[in-house]
Amino acid sequence: MDIRGRRQSSNIEDRRGMRPVRTGVGLSLGGVLFLVVLSLLGINPLPFLGVATKAPQVEMQEPEQPYQETPEEATLREMTSVVLADTEETWNTLLPQYGVQYAEPTLVLFSDAVQSACGSAQAAMGPFYCPADQRVYIDMSFYHDLSQRFGAPGDFAQAYVIAHEVGHHVQNLLGTAEKVQAAQQRASKADANALSVRMELQADCYAGVWANHASRSRQLLEAGDIEEGLGAASAIGDDRLQRMSQGRVVPDAFTHGSSEQRVRWFRQGLQAGTLEACDTFAARQL
Repeated sequence: MDIRGRRQSSNIEDRRGMRPVRTGVGLSLGGVLFLVVLSLLGINPLPFLGVATKAPQVEMQEPEQPYQETPEEATLREMTSVVLADTEETWNTLLPQYGVQYAEPTLVLFSDAVQSACGSAQAAMGPFYCPADQRVYIDMSFYHDLSQRFGAPGDFAQAYVIAHEVGHHVQNLLGTAEKVQAAQQRASKADANALSVRMELQADCYAGVWANHASRSRQLLEAGDIEEGLGAASAIGDDRLQRMSQGRVVPDAFTHGSSEQRVRWFRQGLQAGTLEACDTFAARQL
């Protein structure tokens, strides 16, 4: 990708070097619901505060010394910021055409572990999007894993990962995420997994939509970039990851889609450049 001189996003929150610290206990979701039910029944809930189920409270602790990034990390941070800015260009232009104003997400850089509104997370979990705080979380060490462990090198492979997580933010703004979560709560485990696959493949397709507009409108992509993106989509397919971790493939346990499916839906968004091309929920065959 040609990122020289391009705008960087202002929606970057750098938490590298910070550590989650348990500061006490607070009410868990179950405890809150318990007290709400008591209140609705006309019972004073205050005496029951001590018996409600409790969960740890976690805060992020500032490092003793400012985080010192390496030259490689500085380059990756710049790339991440430029890609995020470019996704803002695409979705700020595209979503209003569908009657939705784009609320730009914040991208949080962290190291080792982080606390989000969706709970605590370890770097080993990989990048993720939290709809509760509308933030994308990335430990940039994942870029190294993507290249060395999963065999998907290149800056556009890294950009695909960012665009995929931003795709989940688009789903949140469109109301897709809420509908899928409600359906999963009523479904069997296998059906819930199948819904998750459709959700993830749509995010892959949305990443392709971004790549389409980044290439056509802003000439961000260079020769070989598309191949890097397709390589990344293939590298983190459920079938490939299951073979790596357990030596066999269990399709019913898929949550993100096979390598072939991820490549196909990314390519579909890339070629079409429209949201209509990404309706994985209406597709008979993924």
